Amino acid sequence: MSKREIKIKDRFIGDGHPVFVIGEIGINHNGDVEIAKKIIAGAKHAGVDAVKFQKRTPEICVHKDQWNIERDTPWGRMTYIDYRYKVEFNEEQYTEIDRYCKEIGITWFASCWDEPAVDFIEKFDPPLYKTASASLTDFSLLEKVNKLNKPVIMSTGMSTMEEIEKAVSEMNKNNLMIAHATSAYPCKNEELNLKMIETLKNKYSDIPIGYSGHEVGLAPTWAAVALGACFVERHITLDRAMWGTDQAASVEINGIERLISSIRDIELALGDGIKKVYDSELYQIKKLRRIK
Repeated sequence: MSKREIKIKDRFIGDGHPVFVIGEIGINHNGDVEIAKKIIAGAKHAGVDAVKFQKRTPEICVHKDQWNIERDTPWGRMTYIDYRYKVEFNEEQYTEIDRYCKEIGITWFASCWDEPAVDFIEKFDPPLYKTASASLTDFSLLEKVNKLNKPVIMSTGMSTMEEIEKAVSEMNKNNLMIAHATSAYPCKNEELNLKMIETLKNKYSDIPIGYSGHEVGLAPTWAAVALGACFVERHITLDRAMWGTDQAASVEINGIERLISSIRDIELALGDGIKKVYDSELYQIKKLRRIK
């Protein structure tokens, strides 16, 4: 039973193709374009296929009862709504990110958390989009992204199976990819539930299934690949000790390099599932097999 293939520029995502690796920059740039560019450069060096940002319109995405709650930030004490604006890139900053990604040859895209954010990001004509786990029940947003007729990764954290089914029914399956996720930052190993990858692959045989991981460490992501994830996403950062809510669930650049190197080894090791005798075994047959 073959999976549907989805093309992103010159790459295919689907069974039988190399795992597509996404580096989730999110807001780990802390509102600084130069930090973002350093992460992008590190991701490119490590072999990441695409980097992803998050785009929100703060007054839409932040509940009003949280707007005026004050918090300590690297820029001093400020209200939560002011902080959210501080870490959102504007059009000029995204224009520089778009230019830089084209210059070094890496794909970028974003998860848009509201409808104006979709309009904003679409100015840059990204080759794909992602819908965040928090948006899985926002059918108006799903419809807006769906109408763009571009590939969409749908993340499924904090959701029931029934909610996933409903969301999938709203989307064009020819453009859809589904990411298993657990929305805890960082996530405990016992809550990763990686076998959901197999559950989703069995349920949606015509949709590429992947994994968005928020764990500490690399082993669960390697296991996700062994279980059949055809794309993986991990948060990336320059330094996990940096200020920010997602840093602890992120992987530094040298870790991403290790992650990808071992993913490529796993792909080779998985094979095709058809039993065969390799040329490298022929001498062992002659030497060790007593009865032929």
